[in-house]
Amino acid sequence: MCASYGLDPRFTDAELLAEADEAVLEGLRSWAEANAGETLRPTGKNLRNLNPLVTASEGVPTLEPAWWGYLVDGAPARFPSINTRSERLQDRPGGLRNRAIVPTTGWFELQKPDRVWHEFGFGRGVLFGMAAVTQRGRTPDGEWTTCYSIVMRPAPPNLAALHDRVPMLVPVGFAADWLTGEPTRDLIDEALLAAASLDERLVAEPRADDRGDGMLF
Repeated sequence: MCASYGLDPRFTDAELLAEADEAVLEGLRSWAEANAGETLRPTGKNLRNLNPLVTASEGVPTLEPAWWGYLVDGAPARFPSINTRSERLQDRPGGLRNRAIVPTTGWFELQKPDRVWHEFGFGRGVLFGMAAVTQRGRTPDGEWTTCYSIVMRPAPPNLAALHDRVPMLVPVGFAADWLTGEPTRDLIDEALLAAASLDERLVAEPRADDRGDGMLF
């Protein structure tokens, strides 16, 4: 399960969109700087953070703030909703109707039973994207917002000893397909193949906790 991730404003290598959208990248950097390097966590009863999300507005990548986890009847869902299994989307591709990309510079997982934190990614300074599915929800304050759930898939062999699942990453060349493709079983199958092409590049670094490298605090 992915329950926390980072967005370091010092990113220099952006592997998010095939055609670098300067407005999106600058918006991400500004947001991350204002966030002061804080780890991004699910939105909920006490933590009302809205995290940056890349969606497609009329086919054009757009940055918008979004609630991590689903809202049902004006309250956080009572079922687990911050993550969605890729297998579920294969069985029920209707869940693919609305999709987004979550920008990050690394996600965190706790290795059990050793209880050692690791940060996963492509190395310091690399911005990349995690696949997400979205839906609209009404907040406890009565406002409508976009809600997102990060798509998780089985971990590749080189990372399985640390955690059994990883976010389904979106390669640069597949970003447009993920944001605008038809919501079918073929799309999720192609997305899984695209994500697997990045497996050998993924690295995991031990951390004291899930607060990142401590350089921004």
